[in-house]
Amino acid sequence: MVMTDILSHVFRTFTSQTDQGKELDVPAARSPLLLVGEQSTSRSLLLLAAVTAASQMGMRVMFFAQTQIQSLPVSLQKCVPSLSPESLKFFFPSLKKIKFSYPRTVEELLQQVASLHESANTSPTPPSLIIVDRLEGFLCAPAGGSHSGFHPGEQSCAAHLSALLCDTAAFLTQVLQQRASSSAPCRVIASFQSERDTGKDSGGPSATDPILDVLDRYFTVRCTLDQDRSYEAAAAGLQEMWHVYLSGAGIREASCTKDHEDRPDVAQEWQLFIFPDGLMEFKLV
Repeated sequence: MVMTDILSHVFRTFTSQTDQGKELDVPAARSPLLLVGEQSTSRSLLLLAAVTAASQMGMRVMFFAQTQIQSLPVSLQKCVPSLSPESLKFFFPSLKKIKFSYPRTVEELLQQVASLHESANTSPTPPSLIIVDRLEGFLCAPAGGSHSGFHPGEQSCAAHLSALLCDTAAFLTQVLQQRASSSAPCRVIASFQSERDTGKDSGGPSATDPILDVLDRYFTVRCTLDQDRSYEAAAAGLQEMWHVYLSGAGIREASCTKDHEDRPDVAQEWQLFIFPDGLMEFKLV
């Protein structure tokens, strides 16, 4: 199994009825994956990926988040009478493979990621999936005075954190391979919301996010969430509709799918439907 196979399982598990039974292929890539888009939707996808990896693929998952996760996506809540990620483990023993950790600062996150090197020597099975929720929360300087947000120092910090995540994944991959684990290689998936998406960026529509530029050097596969605010989406009775684009050098090298004429950088496109009751469905475009 490789990086985007995790997303493939998520998409298949929550696919729309019209796509059920179809052969839905997601191009494979071993590169770290960056999920770019709105916070709550990104977190839901990360949780779906973690649960899918643990329950369907037998992977141990390390899930880092700055704030405690109080509830699960509705699509998962429908499966069990519990709203707590910790309580969920009692209903699905395989989900004990997910470990949640809540570092408050980027320094704590760096320390905990680095500690995975040490724990690999004592743990029977090290994690084969590392998830980091909301990188911008760790990289954004605390508000102070009249100036807040990302600063030049965050670019070097983003590079340091990204390099450590990639190095840790490579190290754990070696450990897993030495132990002949079927879970190798170790993957990394992180989410990030650009200031352009939050409306805080005053650089104009052509401005690029310097932090995202740094992250793209390390996360060579990107999954971009782009909300569809058209009349058609509203008329369909959806609470939200999102375009999900898989792109990046890491996925283009492994992709055998045809190019999108309108977006040649995109290897594949899906649609995410979120209904008023909170249920999520995916459809291949």
